[in-house]
Amino acid sequence: MEHTPLDLTTHGSGYLVLFVFFLAYTLVIFEEKLHLQKSKPVLVAAGIIWAIIALVYKEHGLSEVSKQALEHNFLEYTELFFFLLVAMTYISAMIERGVFSSLHYQLVSRHFSYRQIFWVTGILAFFISPIADNLTTALIMCTVVLTIGAAKPQFITIACVNIVVAANAGGAFSPFGDITTLMVWQKDILEFGTFFKLFIPAVLNFTIPAAIMHYYLPAGQPSLPDEVSTSIKQGGLVIVCLFLATIATSILFHQFLHLPPAIGMLMGLGYLKIFGYYLRMNFRREHSNFDTIPGSDGSGSAFDVFSHIAKSEWDTLFFFYGIIMSVGGIGFMGYLTLASEFMYGEMGATTANILVGIISAVIDNIPVMFAVLSMYPDMSETQWLLVTLTAGTGGSLLSIGSAAGVALMGQAKGFYTFSNHLKWMPAIALGYAVSIYVHLLIN
Repeated sequence: MEHTPLDLTTHGSGYLVLFVFFLAYTLVIFEEKLHLQKSKPVLVAAGIIWAIIALVYKEHGLSEVSKQALEHNFLEYTELFFFLLVAMTYISAMIERGVFSSLHYQLVSRHFSYRQIFWVTGILAFFISPIADNLTTALIMCTVVLTIGAAKPQFITIACVNIVVAANAGGAFSPFGDITTLMVWQKDILEFGTFFKLFIPAVLNFTIPAAIMHYYLPAGQPSLPDEVSTSIKQGGLVIVCLFLATIATSILFHQFLHLPPAIGMLMGLGYLKIFGYYLRMNFRREHSNFDTIPGSDGSGSAFDVFSHIAKSEWDTLFFFYGIIMSVGGIGFMGYLTLASEFMYGEMGATTANILVGIISAVIDNIPVMFAVLSMYPDMSETQWLLVTLTAGTGGSLLSIGSAAGVALMGQAKGFYTFSNHLKWMPAIALGYAVSIYVHLLIN
């Protein structure tokens, strides 16, 4: 027998859940000052929220309903977890094989200035994210920036902000560029080619804040450190090709077989593990004179996939768990539906869709877009494109508003922080506003 979820928006348990989430998110925002990893408060909050929900539902004899809701949210997280874990493993493998060190050398040896590198990494992030996804793209470009700008912390900070904005903007005009665009396309609300109408607004969303940040970059060009390797280790380029094949497998699995993208990514992890076996066997043959394989000193160690899995950004992965489960619980209690009804019923589609982007800067854009799709408001193609644009790029306003920003806070710890990103919010907000205006004008 089907049971509809209880409306707990005016119940004491609902207010308690909102307080718990607000408290946890406050601790996340002040991560830099408290030196408390962002995953810790949201992991606890997620457990408390679902424990409260389970207790209330148990009192009503509906424990099975709350259990099914939890399993649904946990499945959503699991798919995201394995997708990101495979992407992070590939990035770690490419770092170990010297792919990014070689790219670093190529950029510096061409005598690019800090400002030129700023634009090169930003443009690459903008055009790679529609093919891969904004998170993976941001992680790759951040690795390049960290190695190039080691002597200029100011450059790393501004370049990371630019990468987040560029990756989010690039992901907004492609069904595969962001999870929110994927959700809209999966629902058959917009055709595949329709998303590309957002290309010009997305370009402006990226270039306007980038043009402003350009004038605050340090002058000069990075020096070429002696330790930077100019060559890629054996198998490095093959791993790059395997990563592209993994992304392609993920897309094909989803588009033609209607399977979760994570299934294709996990199959791609198999590509890397099989190739890793070849590299290990090859290494053993070359070092057959030794009784044991040399240790992991970076230069003489065998390739080990599991060591790269271990190097994934686990704080970020657990942070996503806490956020998705917490916001999923809040939505299950009825708050997201209540918010959507007010926004689209009282404020109108345009105002509501612009507000969706602003909300997604504070709350992850995935549950926000999920709430909009659940409401399924009667909107034109232009309005659905608008909410796709705002949900995808609104997260750039704050570092915690997008997967790319959260991941870079972990990867560039100490350089790219919540407060450093906040300084550039006016410039990002200007690009956000202009992109919306241009979209409404041309589309």
